[in-house]
Amino acid sequence: MQGLGLQDSSDDSLKALQFILEAWEDAEASGIAPELIAYAALYTALTDLVGSYGETHVTTLVDGLRARVLSGEFTMRARTQ
Repeated sequence: MQGLGLQDSSDDSLKALQFILEAWEDAEASGIAPELIAYAALYTALTDLVGSYGETHVTTLVDGLRARVLSGEFTMRARTQ
Protein backbone atom coordinates (compact mmCIF):
# COMPACT_ATOMS: atom_id res chain seq x y z
CA MET A 1 0.00 0.00 0.00
CA GLN A 2 1.72 3.13 -1.17
CA GLY A 3 1.97 6.01 1.20
CA LEU A 4 1.88 3.84 4.31
CA GLY A 5 5.30 2.28 3.94
CA LEU A 6 4.06 -1.24 3.31
CA GLN A 7 6.91 -3.22 1.76
CA ASP A 8 5.25 -6.60 1.03
CA SER A 9 6.37 -8.41 -2.09
CA SER A 10 3.84 -8.80 -4.86
CA ASP A 11 3.81 -12.57 -4.21
CA ASP A 12 2.72 -11.99 -0.61
CA SER A 13 0.12 -9.49 -1.78
CA LEU A 14 -1.32 -12.04 -4.19
CA LYS A 15 -1.33 -14.72 -1.49
CA ALA A 16 -3.11 -12.37 0.90
CA LEU A 17 -5.70 -11.51 -1.74
CA GLN A 18 -6.30 -15.20 -2.43
CA PHE A 19 -6.92 -15.87 1.28
CA ILE A 20 -9.38 -12.98 1.45
CA LEU A 21 -11.23 -14.10 -1.68
CA GLU A 22 -11.53 -17.66 -0.36
CA ALA A 23 -12.86 -16.43 2.99
CA TRP A 24 -15.31 -14.16 1.17
CA GLU A 25 -16.60 -17.08 -0.91
CA ASP A 26 -16.95 -19.24 2.21
CA ALA A 27 -18.93 -16.51 3.96
CA GLU A 28 -21.24 -16.09 0.96
CA ALA A 29 -21.72 -19.87 0.75
CA SER A 30 -22.78 -19.75 4.41
CA GLY A 31 -25.52 -17.29 3.52
CA ILE A 32 -23.92 -14.06 4.71
CA ALA A 33 -24.87 -11.08 2.54
CA PRO A 34 -21.96 -9.64 0.52
CA GLU A 35 -22.51 -6.12 1.90
CA LEU A 36 -22.14 -7.46 5.46
CA ILE A 37 -18.92 -9.22 4.48
CA ALA A 38 -17.70 -5.99 2.92
CA TYR A 39 -18.41 -3.96 6.06
CA ALA A 40 -16.67 -6.57 8.20
CA ALA A 41 -13.68 -6.61 5.84
CA LEU A 42 -13.43 -2.81 5.84
CA TYR A 43 -13.68 -2.64 9.62
CA THR A 44 -11.03 -5.31 10.05
CA ALA A 45 -8.72 -3.72 7.50
CA LEU A 46 -9.05 -0.23 8.96
CA THR A 47 -8.52 -1.35 12.56
CA ASP A 48 -5.43 -3.31 11.53
CA LEU A 49 -4.03 -0.39 9.53
CA VAL A 50 -4.67 2.06 12.38
CA GLY A 51 -2.89 -0.34 14.72
CA SER A 52 0.11 -0.51 12.39
CA TYR A 53 0.32 3.05 11.05
CA GLY A 54 -1.85 5.25 13.27
CA GLU A 55 -4.95 7.31 12.66
CA THR A 56 -3.27 10.13 10.76
CA HIS A 57 -1.79 7.89 8.06
CA VAL A 58 -5.00 5.90 7.69
CA THR A 59 -7.12 9.02 7.32
CA THR A 60 -4.77 10.12 4.53
CA LEU A 61 -5.39 6.78 2.83
CA VAL A 62 -9.16 7.01 3.34
CA ASP A 63 -9.30 10.60 2.11
CA GLY A 64 -7.59 9.49 -1.10
CA LEU A 65 -10.18 6.78 -1.66
CA ARG A 66 -12.97 9.30 -2.30
CA ALA A 67 -11.63 10.41 -5.68
CA ARG A 68 -10.81 6.83 -6.66
CA VAL A 69 -14.33 5.62 -5.84
CA LEU A 70 -15.95 8.55 -7.65
CA SER A 71 -13.77 7.97 -10.73
CA GLY A 72 -15.13 4.41 -10.97
CA GLU A 73 -11.92 2.59 -10.05
CA PHE A 74 -13.86 0.14 -7.87
CA THR A 75 -16.96 -0.13 -10.06
CA MET A 76 -17.40 -3.56 -11.56
CA ARG A 77 -18.70 -3.20 -15.07
CA ALA A 78 -20.52 -6.02 -16.82
CA ARG A 79 -18.60 -7.37 -19.75
CA THR A 80 -20.39 -7.56 -23.06
CA GLN A 81 -19.79 -10.68 -25.09
